[in-house]
Amino acid sequence: MKILAIGQNYVEHNKELNQAHPEEPVVFMKPDTAILRKNRPFYIPDFSNDLHHEVELIVKINRLGKNIAKKFAHRYYAEIGLGVDFTARDIQQKLKEKGYPWEISKAFDNAAVIGDFMSVTEIKDVQNIDFRLDVNGKTVQKGNSKDMIFSIDEFIAYASRFFTFKIGDILFTGTPSGVGPVKIGDRLEGYIFDRKMFDFKIK
Repeated sequence: MKILAIGQNYVEHNKELNQAHPEEPVVFMKPDTAILRKNRPFYIPDFSNDLHHEVELIVKINRLGKNIAKKFAHRYYAEIGLGVDFTARDIQQKLKEKGYPWEISKAFDNAAVIGDFMSVTEIKDVQNIDFRLDVNGKTVQKGNSKDMIFSIDEFIAYASRFFTFKIGDILFTGTPSGVGPVKIGDRLEGYIFDRKMFDFKIK
């Protein structure tokens, strides 16, 4: 399985990082070695001094697909969950300044936290999903899928032009504003509506 992620997909997040709003989805990948499941602790790597949390809605692909039309994209997933796209911000910034690819700041081991999933049948509108991240009991990020620049179905249609989707692939759909650093001892809890989707600690 593979992880496809979209960057710069929320207006307010782009503002906080002084990024331009993209005209097309900004797609990047994470390997399966980046996956961290089952609320296992996240260990801060020794190569970064500015490790940021980015909470994101995630989508599990359930059908093989290529060149998927937007109007059919909803047929390719039945579950939506919540995850964290950890980012070594200091490394990312250095690489961006030089115009280099920045995979190592996003795709390192355990950088893709995958929490629980819920059926889309439990969600009235996929493009109206409230979600949030609490750090040590305080809400630091709040988002709603209606604020995405590119919707889930648009992301699927665009990415499937370049990559064949396989059953079990995971899509990270972008983060809202409020990203920030984590430190040893922090507890991260993520929610879709009022349902807790993950709960883990930083070590």
